[in-house]
Amino acid sequence: MATPIGNLRDITLRALDILSAANLIICEDTRVTRKLLTRYGIATRSISYNDHNAPKVLPGLMERLNHGESLALVSDAGTPLISDPGFKLVEAATQQGIPVFPVPGANAALAGLVASGLPTDSFFFAGFLPPKQGARRARLTELAEIPGSLVFYESANRLAASLDDMQTVLGDRPASVAREITKLHEEVIRGSLVYLAENYAQQGAPRGEIVIVVGPPLQRDASDEDVHAALLEALQTMSVRDAAASISRDFGRARRDVYAIAIGLSRKDASA
Repeated sequence: MATPIGNLRDITLRALDILSAANLIICEDTRVTRKLLTRYGIATRSISYNDHNAPKVLPGLMERLNHGESLALVSDAGTPLISDPGFKLVEAATQQGIPVFPVPGANAALAGLVASGLPTDSFFFAGFLPPKQGARRARLTELAEIPGSLVFYESANRLAASLDDMQTVLGDRPASVAREITKLHEEVIRGSLVYLAENYAQQGAPRGEIVIVVGPPLQRDASDEDVHAALLEALQTMSVRDAAASISRDFGRARRDVYAIAIGLSRKDASA
């Protein structure tokens, strides 16, 4: 039996029982998990399992499971398998018919969504965006038309750049940035993407783990004719790229769609 257990900072009584009864505890960093085990007097042996040693460690873990041992998989923070290396172990276990039982704890993505004040009836968890701007904007373009809130994880040092790309590609949607959510020093800042991008560009990278929540595509009453007229005016003083970015923010339209219209208008103007 493999048992993924959630955030150790918000431990449950059920999780403590399972950790005590397991044959082995699998964790990202034994030093981090040992603090919790020591606090609650749990003597179960633990081993490290992460992206770096997974190919070497996984066969031994599967052998233990196939011999009927009970293994508990924990994460340093957050929920195992959500942007976490434990996926490979659970995948291998389910493929061999070994039962897997989740023991839910705090989850940063869901907690950040709830605290954002943005729609929760439909949402999409997108995990981490690519680190390079070109790939990041391409991924955001793919997500632009999803009719629900978008939830992202992001590193603190890329937060300002990612927010800037979001407001460029997605338009100036309402959003929130949750830092250290569910932890002692949690903080949630809400505002438009333009405001948040400017705020973090000025104050620099914050400390801690980050959850960004972006609201669904904005519904505006403006017609296509309004968008065309605004683009024609913007193209008088801006490049196609800058005009598309500006109008997509103003009208809450996907940047790629506005850019395509702007290209068409600029070609007509050039051939006139």
